[in-house]
Amino acid sequence: MSSFKIRLQFRQVVALKPDEVEEQIQTSIAEQSDRCELKRFSGFLCLRIPEQDQHFWSPRLHLNLESTGEGETLIRGVYGPNANVWALFLYGYIIVGFLGFVSGIFAFCQWSIGSRPWGFWIFGGFLAAALALYAIAQIGQKLGAQQTFLLHQVYESAIGTPVTLH
Repeated sequence: MSSFKIRLQFRQVVALKPDEVEEQIQTSIAEQSDRCELKRFSGFLCLRIPEQDQHFWSPRLHLNLESTGEGETLIRGVYGPNANVWALFLYGYIIVGFLGFVSGIFAFCQWSIGSRPWGFWIFGGFLAAALALYAIAQIGQKLGAQQTFLLHQVYESAIGTPVTLH
C-alpha cells in the first residue's frame, strides 16, 4: 500500500442497496470489534483503528454509499488521517502556497525592473517548505501503512470481494 498520493481511494459497485451494504459492513465489523471501530451516518461510514491502538498517523477509511438506481450501490472509499491531522496539512499547504506565490511575484517584479531579485531566496524557502510538508505527509503515510492495510482487509472481508486502490 505504498503510494506517492496523499490520500488513497477506491470506487466499487456492489449488487446491494445502500441500507443492505451498511448492515453488512456493520455486522462484519461487530464480529471483528477488536480490529476496528465503525461510525455510522446515513449514507456514510467511517472505519477507524480502536482508540487504544491509535497514534498520530493512524488512518481512517471514509465510505460514501450512493444508490445507482438499479438496486446497486456505488461505494467511494478514501483513506486518510484524522481530521485534525488533515486540517493541519491542508492549512499548511494553503499558507505556504499563498506566501510562496506572493514571494514569487515579488521576486519576478524585482527581476523585471532590473533590481537585485533577493525575493527568489524567499520563494525558494517556501518551495522547500512545501516539499518538506509533502515529505512529512509521505513519512506519516508510511508509518500508518500497516493500519491502512488492516482497515483495507477488514473492508474487503465485510464486502466479500477484493478492491483495487488508486
